[in-house]
Amino acid sequence: MKRRALIGTVLAAPFIARAQPAPRVVVVGGGFGGATAARFLRRADARIEVVLVEPNSTFVACPFSNEVIAGERDIAAQLFGYRGVAMSGVRVVQSTVTAIHPDRRSVAFGDNLLPYDRLILSPGIDIAWNALPGYDEAAAERMPHAWKAGEQTLLLRRQLEAMPDGGVVVMCSPANPYRCPPGPYERASLIAYYLKTQKPHSKMIVLDSKDVFSKQKLFQAAWKALYPDHLEWVSLSDGGRVTRIDPATNTFETDFGSHKADVANVIPPQRAGAIATAAGVADRTGWCPIDPVTFESKLQPNVHVIGDAAIAGAMPKSAFAANAQAKVCADAVAALLAGNAPEEPRLINTCYSLVAPGDAISIAGVYRPVNGQLADIEGAGGSTPLNATTEQRAKEAEYADAWFQTITRETFG
Repeated sequence: MKRRALIGTVLAAPFIARAQPAPRVVVVGGGFGGATAARFLRRADARIEVVLVEPNSTFVACPFSNEVIAGERDIAAQLFGYRGVAMSGVRVVQSTVTAIHPDRRSVAFGDNLLPYDRLILSPGIDIAWNALPGYDEAAAERMPHAWKAGEQTLLLRRQLEAMPDGGVVVMCSPANPYRCPPGPYERASLIAYYLKTQKPHSKMIVLDSKDVFSKQKLFQAAWKALYPDHLEWVSLSDGGRVTRIDPATNTFETDFGSHKADVANVIPPQRAGAIATAAGVADRTGWCPIDPVTFESKLQPNVHVIGDAAIAGAMPKSAFAANAQAKVCADAVAALLAGNAPEEPRLINTCYSLVAPGDAISIAGVYRPVNGQLADIEGAGGSTPLNATTEQRAKEAEYADAWFQTITRETFG
């Protein structure tokens, strides 16, 4: 059966009535967290009815999208459908959730209600519009964020291609927390590579709201070796915090002055996807506090939150983390529905970053629940050595590609 036909069948199904006594889990959000959770729930207990709700027919992956911006990868390599998810026994609904009612354990699609026994939310992030003065949705069409992969990714790529040699690219990076902590610095590296090889009289400036960032020593060593004339990083202490954006002139205002860009990339403050707030699982920070064993919301019972939206302690917001959390959450939900106590988990995250095509660095961590939060396990994990050879970093790039192939196959089939 074609996926479109399957989706049509699901949408026509009478969700309010139960066709069988088996428990139903609804998963909202079809990214690396949600789609993985749906598939692994089916593996954990095939008796559970799993419904995945996702408004888009195609998922656009963020990992490796920085290569698309730098002209080293086609956007088609980032696109994934839900046929494999549906064929695994998950009922896929292509629709937008309009409301969530935790008190009634139901999800709304317009006038229709879909009851659940447990709900898993994987809503990703939303841009916190206007948190950075001057930056709103209209400004993003001139000064793209490209922090949600897709058209914004291509817009930034087109702007780089159109920029004359000798131009200045300016990026600003927000304060923590945000999706993919090393992501801005990988992007800066790859844009600097593009400038060095295609527009050698141009320059990249990174304005940062931080003094310290993920894999900092590794990135800075790579920049010194590869892009001494093409990349400048301005820290918080040196006046890198952007206080206002002027989209009419492509200008970044800071505490110490201003920077006018030929191409401007604004990575703005973020928060959990809007449906998290609607469901009552986001706190005043805009993110979602969770139990680190089950990923159940600390604000709403029977609702679990995974991926970028969750407050996961020491565990960063990344695709690798979302995939790992999804598996733990799926096992926990299956155990809870069976009347069993979930096991205490151990979770792993690895972040790969390209500093040039075929040249990568990485950092890995291992986490366990401690005092209601996910904490680092001391002595576990590690990172690429500062003195890694060219061959070792080329291997890291191969590992990064192999990871992406594995996670997308595991998630989308």
